[in-house]
Amino acid sequence: MIHLREALATDAEAIRDIFVACYGADYPYPQFRDVALLTKLIYSDDTLLLVAEDSETGRVLGTASVILEVGAFSDLVGEFGRLAVHPDARQRGVGKLLMHERLARVRERLHVGLTEARIVHPFTLKIAEAHDFRVVGFLPQRMLLSRRESLMPMVRYFGGALELRKNHPRIVPEAYPLSHLSLENCGLMPDAIVDEESPAYPAAEGFDIEDLTTEGYAALLRIERGRTRHREIFGPLRLHYGFFKLAARRSRYLIARDAGRVVGAIGFMLDANEKLVEIFELISVDDQAIHCLLGELERRAREEWGIEYIDVEVSAYAPRMQRTLLEIGFLPAAYIPALAFHEVERLDVLKMVRLLAPLDLGPLTLSPAAQAMADVVLRQFTQRSILPRIALAVGELSLFGGLSEEQTRRLASVCTVSEFAPGQTLFREATAGGELLVIMSGEVEVRVNGETVGKVTRGECLGELSLLTATPHHVTAVARTGVEAALLTRAELVQLVRQRPDIGVLIYRNLAVDVGQKLLRSDATRTQREFPG
Repeated sequence: MIHLREALATDAEAIRDIFVACYGADYPYPQFRDVALLTKLIYSDDTLLLVAEDSETGRVLGTASVILEVGAFSDLVGEFGRLAVHPDARQRGVGKLLMHERLARVRERLHVGLTEARIVHPFTLKIAEAHDFRVVGFLPQRMLLSRRESLMPMVRYFGGALELRKNHPRIVPEAYPLSHLSLENCGLMPDAIVDEESPAYPAAEGFDIEDLTTEGYAALLRIERGRTRHREIFGPLRLHYGFFKLAARRSRYLIARDAGRVVGAIGFMLDANEKLVEIFELISVDDQAIHCLLGELERRAREEWGIEYIDVEVSAYAPRMQRTLLEIGFLPAAYIPALAFHEVERLDVLKMVRLLAPLDLGPLTLSPAAQAMADVVLRQFTQRSILPRIALAVGELSLFGGLSEEQTRRLASVCTVSEFAPGQTLFREATAGGELLVIMSGEVEVRVNGETVGKVTRGECLGELSLLTATPHHVTAVARTGVEAALLTRAELVQLVRQRPDIGVLIYRNLAVDVGQKLLRSDATRTQREFPG
């Protein structure tokens, strides 16, 4: 028989032993492997810590916690974290019992429950899904154990949380597929509005950036924007917690000065053990210092502190901030509806990630819902390594002719890159088409009925007619040399043109020119064959 109860101080050693057995002695969260810190956690009013005990032997078999009020604005958000069952006690339903008990004890105290499921094994994800937690993102390589592990953020709502949700968030196009899937997973109508027009905050220069000291603290407190009005960044701390309390939470601020005057600051938590930075607040008297503060933090994290992962939770109603983060290298990784409470509404939050370590996911064990979400998120992280390769070839790619730098980046973001060995067939005539290949390097031989009719080289396209008309390919394409090509599918093109007709006009013009040039070459080849000399 399993007995569930709140943890006592005398349970601290047993809880520590469970985490060491599950994760090893190098578990990065000291409060779960240090008896003194565990005892403090047990007595904390902000944490519910449960244990599962064998009624016959008195042995503690598992533990689980809920960290209450993880938001800095009394948002009624709780984090369901650190569910661990001793390896000796698995397959006895202990994890399910702990999850059920946690929900029963906090459902009247929360609006939103969050959890981040480890996915190197299926236990946490399965338990969370069985208790109505919904998948809302994928955090690649978020946690550092023996290697960087990915996590699956999940959410469950209580009471009237969703009734208070603010409708029609405004998001950048890069976040739309993620938001659409997340809202559907949560049983909500996808109502996000794609914002293509809002620019990033200006990349102004000339600010002096320094660490916050007690000298600048009072001046910073007087700056209102970014703290309680028009919040654009969310997190578990706020400046008014006090300088020394912030320092005790491993929190720091970089401040921006203009001619000696404090004009802004960015607050963040730095974990050197996990090589992690979490941004939780951005304060500025106007728009000028925002880009500079974000960019300088990213630079220091990358070049000076050896950080491998930075994340930030940004308002889904703040497209300028989203666009600014994209420019600095952050990508959308999670979309949590109704997460933050502001005035009389609950706001959707977009979690954006700057992954500084090489993308190396390792083994994943995912449910169908989790796999669909991972596919949506990882597409952009994979493209992050592709975009520079496309950018190097843009000057010679006919498809990109006449596009501005922003338009080029937008078109490149929906392409993928494929490589073909010499002699490999790219596609065959009379087979299903619906995709376009833009040759970035190498040479392709074009055949009709087995006869070579031409070749395509760097900067040219293949499959235009199939892409435009959704008909089977009219030719067979075979790599004459090693070939690298950018691939654009019809579905991606249709969606892009719907969102950006200005790009669509230029793409269709470029495709028409490309088809015309090929027809002229083909006619010339046929004429020479029929009338040699």
